[in-house]
Amino acid sequence: MPSNAASAPSPTRAVRAVLGVDIGTSSTKGVLVGLDGTLLGTAVREHAPERPAPGHFEMDAGLWWREFTGIARELTAATAATVVSVGVSGMGPCVLLTDADDTPLRPAILYGVDTRAVRQIERLERELGADAVIARCGSALTTQAAGPKIAWIADEEPERYARARRLYMPSSWLVRRLTGAYVLDHHSASQSTPLYDTAARAWYAPWAERVAPGIELPPLRWSGEAAGTVTAEAAAATGLPAGVPVTTGTIDAWAEALSVGAQGVGDLMLMYGTTMFLIHTVPAPLTSPSLWGTVGALPGTRNLAGGMATSGAVTNWLRDLFGSAGHAGLVEAAAESPVGAGGLLMLPYFSGERTPVMDPDARGVVAGLTLSHTRGDLYRAALEATGFGVRHNIEVIEAAGGDIRRVVAVGGGTQGRLWTGIVSDITGREQELRATTIGASYGGAWLAARLVEDVSLDAWNPVVETVAPRPGNRERYDRLYGLYRRLYDGTADTVHALAALQREG
Repeated sequence: MPSNAASAPSPTRAVRAVLGVDIGTSSTKGVLVGLDGTLLGTAVREHAPERPAPGHFEMDAGLWWREFTGIARELTAATAATVVSVGVSGMGPCVLLTDADDTPLRPAILYGVDTRAVRQIERLERELGADAVIARCGSALTTQAAGPKIAWIADEEPERYARARRLYMPSSWLVRRLTGAYVLDHHSASQSTPLYDTAARAWYAPWAERVAPGIELPPLRWSGEAAGTVTAEAAAATGLPAGVPVTTGTIDAWAEALSVGAQGVGDLMLMYGTTMFLIHTVPAPLTSPSLWGTVGALPGTRNLAGGMATSGAVTNWLRDLFGSAGHAGLVEAAAESPVGAGGLLMLPYFSGERTPVMDPDARGVVAGLTLSHTRGDLYRAALEATGFGVRHNIEVIEAAGGDIRRVVAVGGGTQGRLWTGIVSDITGREQELRATTIGASYGGAWLAARLVEDVSLDAWNPVVETVAPRPGNRERYDRLYGLYRRLYDGTADTVHALAALQREG
């Protein structure tokens, strides 16, 4: 399978290294990292979710294992490094149900971009009580939650559900294939609303039995704990040494936060990827009906998090529409477009919206178009739309009691600095950038390294730059942000009607 690998030259002698692999929405990424944090090699396998119906996003779990094995073999063959541990992460929360023999019963249903379980959300809110769910689980029942997706399978595919015995997510599926262990990390479980009690840090049996009857929920561990070791069978498939430890893993956004050291109280991570994710670390549990309150990836940590359903996905869509321009050409054109994209304003709700709108029937809107606008204006409007969405989330985080003291950026969208500069201008916040912004796979590698050595993230990945807001752009962006907030209210009825027509079609 082809790859856009960019591997470093082989070292002159074998070094001890860790492998980190992340299963993302649009690609699987792997890194081989020396125990001192040196990046020895990278590899990528691009893929796309299946969309069998409006609002449905699915992926074949077999793809995850095939891409992992290909990346593991590619990276270990490219250097003389000896892999001493493995870290995994993946998009989530996803729902992959298998039978008792671990045979997947259907493609995995993806996280909040999949909006199929609206009726199940409404029913469970009536049965359990919306306030009771937030109080126990930290988050409201939304399209992000795993519980309603399980209930959808039970309602819509009862013959399949009758054979379901186990629940996996991308990271835990890799752990199973590598080690034979059936486990899930606490953070992923805390996004499985309403199955997990965030105060008790345990599955909540009364609701789990009601929402996911017959499912043997996995034992829980923390993300950085060892789930097991690579089996002889997995070693033969991957080229990894048998017996090396594998982390329990976690959801990709939380691995991204770990990769740039954004897990201290007051930190806010901004993840520039296919979707935009925000993770704020808080000293004590906070809840909001418009955000997600979760336990963190590390023991004792708590988060208040948000996520936009699309960000990079919209720029990818524009790239595909404009064909030969590619991202590089569009970024160059967007940099020439003025602040405010020549009077264009976009709502980036192309796959509904998660926080803080929580509206699966929201849709994308482009307002202000004239015959004079260019593809650079449209691309810049998409970048600015993400900035307005980030500002909206930040305001809701602070209204819920969050205290944001530091913002750290990570992900592919940080390259080139145009996007991060726009977001800093719109929010008025500085953003720290670390030397390595690859993201989740690097965070997984750091967790893997901690299984064998006491390693410092600051030594692994130091801060190299701070993106500061440009005061001269603030007044115009403040005006546009007010229009952005009004645009959703003014178009909601129309786009909801259009969303209904899309489902009918």
